[in-house]
Amino acid sequence: MTSQETKEKEVLEQSKVIAVVGLSPDEDKPSNIVAQYLISHGYKVIPVNPGHGNILGQKSYKTLSDIPENVDIVDIFMRAELLLPVVEEAVRIRPKCIWLQLGIINEEAKRLAEDNGITFFMDRCIKIEHSKLIAHG
Repeated sequence: MTSQETKEKEVLEQSKVIAVVGLSPDEDKPSNIVAQYLISHGYKVIPVNPGHGNILGQKSYKTLSDIPENVDIVDIFMRAELLLPVVEEAVRIRPKCIWLQLGIINEEAKRLAEDNGITFFMDRCIKIEHSKLIAHG
């Protein structure tokens, strides 16, 4: 197991609440598939999508700052060039981890998170990593 995988496993084991930014109500979209997987594995998923009031039976929030409870992981599904303001907001709510999904890479966002002491993963699918490290451990 690589040091990154060890850290991912630790974060996943210690987390309960995951805010999914860009969660789509469309069941065929990767964000929805990942959120359903996380829910089925006992995580509380909080949708963050300003266009929808409810997704997967959960109240959806316009922004991370609107969430009235502590968030362990902020999992982001959005284009890399648009995500810096979201990461800035995520830093303000102080999750354990900010996680950018597969194909999303932003070095500036990584520096911002790590400079603020927040674990940061990018270009990694939380579902794939959970399945590999926890579910089939």
